[in-house]
Amino acid sequence: MEIAELYRELERGAENLRALTLDFTPEEARLRPAAHEWSLLEVIAHLYDEERYDFRPRLETVFFHPQEAWTPIDPQGWVEQRRYNERNLDETLQDFLAERGESLAWLRGLEAPDWEAVYLAPFGPIRAGDILAAWAAHDQLHLRQALELRRFRLARLSAPFNLRYAGDW
Repeated sequence: MEIAELYRELERGAENLRALTLDFTPEEARLRPAAHEWSLLEVIAHLYDEERYDFRPRLETVFFHPQEAWTPIDPQGWVEQRRYNERNLDETLQDFLAERGESLAWLRGLEAPDWEAVYLAPFGPIRAGDILAAWAAHDQLHLRQALELRRFRLARLSAPFNLRYAGDW
């Protein structure tokens, strides 16, 4: 496993996310393309909470407290419970970026981490390396979502003209 490259992916994920939020007004950041889809603000707030309550804390449990149960999380429920869409985009983005910085500092400060360490999660065994790889992949999942939201914004800004000539994905 290329640990340094996964760390760089986490850095790039945060940088790319910042770039994808440029020029969104507060109203645009709250728009959902469909009732069941998230807004850009909800994506950013989700990543902030995942940083604080999921990946880093769970990896810390695997390394230092493998007998302890993971604290339950409810990412989907938090969207409404924590009123993600009522937050401020710039503040939420800055909170996420600061938290990601702390995560990267924590990761780089680990001394000889055992990426093969196995944790017995509620869904079955998972290795520390699996969590790190999933963390980077989780960013990419939401970067794609943010890019789609940016395209949704562009389509709205272009009306009454359409984007068909550009092609579709």
